[in-house]
Parts: sequence; structure tokens; C-alpha cells
Amino acid sequence: MNIEQLYTKCLAQGAYYIKSKNEAVIIDPLREVDQYIEKANKDGVKIKYIIETHFHADFVSGHVDLAKKTGATIVFGPNAETNIDAYIAKDEEELFFGDASLKVLHTPGHTLESSCFLLKDSTKKDIAIFTGDTLFIGDVGRPDLAQKSNNITKNDLAGMLYDSLQNKILKLNNEVIVYPAHGAGSACGKNMSKETYSTIGEQKEKNYALRQGITRQEFIDEVTDGILPPPGYFGINVSMNKNGYDSMDEIFKRSLKPLNIDEFCSYLEKDIVVLDTRNAADFAKIHIPKSISIGLEGQFAPWVGSIFPNLDKKLVLICPIGKEKESVQRLSRVGYDQVIGYLNGGIDTWINNHKNTDSIERINADQLLELYNENQNIIDVRKPGEFSSEHIENAFSLPLDFIHDNINHYPSGKLFIHCAGGYRSIIAASILKSKGYHDLCDVIGGYNAISKTSIPITDFVCPNS
Repeated sequence: MNIEQLYTKCLAQGAYYIKSKNEAVIIDPLREVDQYIEKANKDGVKIKYIIETHFHADFVSGHVDLAKKTGATIVFGPNAETNIDAYIAKDEEELFFGDASLKVLHTPGHTLESSCFLLKDSTKKDIAIFTGDTLFIGDVGRPDLAQKSNNITKNDLAGMLYDSLQNKILKLNNEVIVYPAHGAGSACGKNMSKETYSTIGEQKEKNYALRQGITRQEFIDEVTDGILPPPGYFGINVSMNKNGYDSMDEIFKRSLKPLNIDEFCSYLEKDIVVLDTRNAADFAKIHIPKSISIGLEGQFAPWVGSIFPNLDKKLVLICPIGKEKESVQRLSRVGYDQVIGYLNGGIDTWINNHKNTDSIERINADQLLELYNENQNIIDVRKPGEFSSEHIENAFSLPLDFIHDNINHYPSGKLFIHCAGGYRSIIAASILKSKGYHDLCDVIGGYNAISKTSIPITDFVCPNS
């Protein structure tokens, strides 16, 4: 038997390929499914089951396409209501493949249908548990994503999650390996570790939500405290995972269209977003006016979904040469299937046709120190938790996550924008530019660089920040 974790950093997501004798199981696959088929063909095995731990909100799973291409059975846990052809397993049912099996453990809490799958070897020994979004490394799943159904509140779900963990997960042997669906950077939890697997024993010692003696009410209070509103695209992704979607082959066919300069410009007159997927430095140096920068080098797809939660919004792309397919593919991971095409030749085509360009001023942390005074407009676009931990004195906390809601809260005068490392601040600067804010400056290296200077920092949070 062999277990392979297929981790995608952009989504902070873990899919799993488990092989036993001549059969394999895929757990929580990504939408681009050919990678799993190629693995199975190389190993000479048949994919028997496609396991979905729950209806994912943060990405579009590959279960539908993979089932069509392989004939494998899609499996959900109890309480799953779906319009696709799938097997709804019972609690504690065993699914056999090769000489191994997966035992279904219904663990509601993150969502009502959330289930974990306990892997047993040929001797029936418990080897590993695939916990989906029920249990992360250092955290547990957020309990607010299913509260709109059946009038169930996040506190109700948090209580269910406590029961699931106490009655199903913590009773397992300490050496059982924990394989979650996500790691640090995912919006499905709030305190996830950078580690992508652990053991039950280690989590009993290190996970705040599993500490010995924690009461049900303490768990509810702690798990529900400080949860940010979910990104707007989450609900749409859940619907796609429940009801089906277009195949990746069809997405590539209609979206990977090179546009000449005239075709591209014709779309600029319509309500269509120009999305630039180049890196921050290249975008800052020169870009198409009113285009939005979200670079492929970071958590590209989740930020696109957060910034443009209406997944019906049409996009045209400016890509690094050779990265057009990757851009379309990664957009599709969060359900962005409305790409019209990309400018053939990228930004060089725009420049060579003598079109107007724009740029963003940038300075490094030492230059900010030279300019710094407490009356400047320092804009910190990190998440609230990052800001409250430590920030520049008198800085404004205006998180990128809520930039559209906060657009009228930006102060007048020149804006000095930073995040942690420089990725999010360019996104913010590009959005502000598109809204008419032109007197702004991006801080290269963000807070990681700023904290190494003598610019005054604090953990005091002003109520009006």
C-alpha cells in the first residue's frame, strides 16, 4: 500500500492518491484530473473510488470529470445531498480496495455532510485518517459555512464539531497519521500549521482545539472567535461541487484564445476585467491602465475569488509569455470559467502598439524610514490578525480581503501601502488605481522588511484603525 499527498500551495490544498494492489483511491482531487489518471496508468492500477470529504467551498473539486474519465465511483459521507451520480456512504461503512479499506466516520461540524476516512491495511490496523476540513494540523474547520441551511447557527455546528472530534477522532490511536485537506493560507480555518500532516498524538498535544479537558462551551467560544467572513465565491463553489460543472477540456477550448490588439481593445469598452497575472515588480513598472494585478507567484486563485466574488464576471488576461494555460487552469480551480482570452504577445504587444500605460511607484523599507513621520498615511492591507499582532504605529488597517467594502475609508493624501511581503499590496494598489487613487506608493518587501528598520511598531490597536 502506498499513500501520496499531492499538495497544491496556491490553494493550500492536499489531495491524496492511495494505491493498494491493483486498485487506487483519490481523495479530494483538484479539477485538473489528468494527473491522477496518469499516475494510475503508470502504476497499472484502476481508480475505484473518488472520495469527497465534504462539499468544498474554496475550490472546485475534480470528482465529476475524474468519474467520467475513469468510471470510478464518487463517494460522499452521510447527509450529502447532490445532483450528481454519487454513492452516499453510511457512518462506519467500509470501502474496500486492493487489500486495504477506508472506514467512513461521519464528523459533522465544518459542514453537515463532513466525513473523515480511516485507512486500514490488510491486517485491519488503523494507518491514517483523511480528515478533510474537520481536523487540520493545529486547527479545526470553521463552523460557519453551512449555517444558512436548516436555520443551523455556527454555534450549533461548532458543538457538532466538538462531538465529532471527541467521539470519533480522539479515540483513535496516537500513532494514526492525520492527513487534512488544507494547510496554512487556507480560508477554511484560522490557525493552521505550515505542516501538511501530523499524528493524532501530536495533535492532542499541540492543537488548541483538542487540548485535554477543554469543555464543549470553551471549544465553541474559541472556535467561533475571530472568524473572518468567508470569501464571496465560497457559496458558488459549493454549488458547483454539488451540481456539476463544465469539464476542463471545455474550459481550455473556449478560454485559451489568443486575442490580437484590436480584439483585445474591443473588450476594454465593455464591463470586462483586465487581469494581469505577471509578477508584482513587472506590473508596477508598466501595465495597462485600470488593469488589476494578481500574480501567479502567490495564492493566485483564492485572491481572484476574493476580489471578484461574482464568478460570472468576464475576464481578459495579460499573462507572462508561456503562462496562459496555467493562468486559465488556476482560475478554473475556484470556478472562474468566464475567461474570454488573453492578449497575444502579452504586455509587449500593448507597448509595441503605442497604447497608454501606467505604473505604480515603489520604495523599499529603508526609503520609507527616511520619509516616515507619524502623520503619513501608512496603509496595512494584511489580515486583522496580522495587524493586531504587530504593526507600524498610526498605520491604518484596511485589509485587502475587504477592499471593496472599505474603498471610501481610505484617507486623502499620499498612501504608502504594504502587506507582509509585497504580494497583496500590489493587488491593493492596482485596485485603488482602477478606482482613481493615483497618489500612492507600494512598499517593497512589506512588513517583513519594515520590521527590520527602526520605524516604530506596536501591537496596540486603535478602535478606529
